[in-house]
Amino acid sequence: MRWIVRLVLAVLVLAALMVGALFLLPAGKVAGLVQDKVRAATGREVTLSGRLRPSLWPNVGVATGPVTLSNAAWSDEGPMLAAEGVSVGLDLRALLGGDIVVRDLTVQAPRIVLERAADGRTNWVFEGKAAPSGAVPQGGPEAGPRGTAPAVTLDRGEIADGTVLYVDHATGARTELDGLDVRLALPAIDGPADIVLSGRVNGQAVDLAARVAHVGDFAGGAVSGIGLEASLGAARLVFDGRAGIDPVAAEGAIEADLSDLDALFAALGRPVPDLPAGVGRRLGLEGQVTYAPGGSLHLRDATLRQDANVISGAADLTLAGKPRLTGRFSAGALDLSPFTAGEAHGTGGGAGGGSGGADDGWSTEPIDVGALGALDAEVAVSADSVDLGTALLGSTRILATLTDRRLVVELEEVRAYDGRVTGNFVINGRGGLSVGGDLTVAGMAMQGLLSDLADYDRLLGRADLRLEFLGSGNSMAAIMDGLSGGGSVAFGQGELRGLDLVGMLRTLDTSYMGEGAKTIFDAISASFTIENGVLRNDDLFFLAPLLTAAGKGKVGLGRRTLDYRVVPVALPGADGEGALKVPLLITGTWVDPEYRIDLEALARERLELDAQKQALEEKARESVARELGVDTEEGESLEDAARRKLEEEAKKGLRRLFGGD
Repeated sequence: MRWIVRLVLAVLVLAALMVGALFLLPAGKVAGLVQDKVRAATGREVTLSGRLRPSLWPNVGVATGPVTLSNAAWSDEGPMLAAEGVSVGLDLRALLGGDIVVRDLTVQAPRIVLERAADGRTNWVFEGKAAPSGAVPQGGPEAGPRGTAPAVTLDRGEIADGTVLYVDHATGARTELDGLDVRLALPAIDGPADIVLSGRVNGQAVDLAARVAHVGDFAGGAVSGIGLEASLGAARLVFDGRAGIDPVAAEGAIEADLSDLDALFAALGRPVPDLPAGVGRRLGLEGQVTYAPGGSLHLRDATLRQDANVISGAADLTLAGKPRLTGRFSAGALDLSPFTAGEAHGTGGGAGGGSGGADDGWSTEPIDVGALGALDAEVAVSADSVDLGTALLGSTRILATLTDRRLVVELEEVRAYDGRVTGNFVINGRGGLSVGGDLTVAGMAMQGLLSDLADYDRLLGRADLRLEFLGSGNSMAAIMDGLSGGGSVAFGQGELRGLDLVGMLRTLDTSYMGEGAKTIFDAISASFTIENGVLRNDDLFFLAPLLTAAGKGKVGLGRRTLDYRVVPVALPGADGEGALKVPLLITGTWVDPEYRIDLEALARERLELDAQKQALEEKARESVARELGVDTEEGESLEDAARRKLEEEAKKGLRRLFGGD
């Protein structure tokens, strides 16, 4: 901004010199005088082409033909300023009194080139030894004698059909403002200045209206009141506060509507981010903003709006070196479902809902985490509720810390599904993508959770969970395929809907539904390990009023498959019947699990039981035979041997009774 103010004042003074000299010197001498003054002030060459045309009415003035101002020596973009012509009209009475009252100043079709070299040099820093004539001294118009800084005012200044080109050779960025029309009014050097501007930035319509409360202070580097209203496409920015240019500083109230992302990114010469559908229809910011001279931005009493989401809080952004953001924000209900990679809750289709739809598996879309390297940050966020699309959270307090592309999210408290989650979650973008976590879940209602995450609503009950995990890959599918970790889970009382284990045991029919089609349980516990995307467990314990069960097997987290074996044992009833033990296999996919009795194992167990029974019977016979002193002959049963033994003993007794041998 400072170069603009100084350049305008310099043009005004030089124009006055031209007018004054025109009536004292020939046109050629006037051109030479102006060239000398500009060269001394800027180190650049000015060229006046065509004839100088003086005027006496209604104001004393002069009009020129084409005018150019040379660029920095290192530039190859042509003149820094080229205009088809300049016309100026002065108040003669004021000029004779030593003041410069410009009634009218018009610059026709100027082209201004602003450049930043790859090494940081800029073409608007002039190399002249003297300040431009009429430049406002440091500290304002009263800092020096009146004769060294004549008062300059402007009733009407106009730029018609101008162009401003900004070129950054370090990044290759080129931004062009064309169709530029500017109206400037500077009634008094110690009063306000008003500027109205319109044009197109990279094809996007831009309008600006600004007022500087005290242009003399502002031009001299002091702080002055500033009012600004700008629009770019449908985007809008309003600032009301104070600002200074030496050093650059500002503070005041800001209001921004940034919903027109197409216009904003087109103006920047960059493609519009590929945002999820429905995101960005309303983007806004309100609050108190301060830009400190050291290069830091501070936001207080802020309200940020993203569509239906409203967030309030404060933030500080340090721009020196790598940007660093710190902040604390709070919100009511947050809807983040458009940003999640998975489907919104309740729409997946699958086993729990009974839809029987096909399982498309985890997304293979590449996950771009390049934005993690843009800055470092430490941001605390709290919300009354959060909709993640795949899960619904209640009261939430988190602390996110981003350091060198590694994001750590500390879950200070997350209420979800009537339970509580604590721990941390890590996204590491250093040299690829990896994710990890260490989570503790207490008292969570599993039906709602599993229904939202996996469309599985058959498990009712509250669970405590301990989980550690680590995965890497550039997509959700790759991460789940390579997941590793471990943990444990424990349930209190609950039920399994659509699975009547007792009925299955008694009928040996996995399709048996029974009354209520459910299995009520008192407790479930298990521990597990995860390796290469496969969860393994071998200590499942299931306790129910009418049965117990043990289980082991594996669950494919990456492939969403099941290969699990549960061995339920039906407890004896009051009539003494029951005590059935039937192994049950659970296979297939999460969406379409298959339950079947392990008949092979059941037959094998029954054969083993028969063999055990036969062995026990043989052992019993041998024991009885020993007690009776009976030796069985081949093909003879124990009863026959006992009968034979009794007959033999009876015969011996009779013989002794009657005197026989």
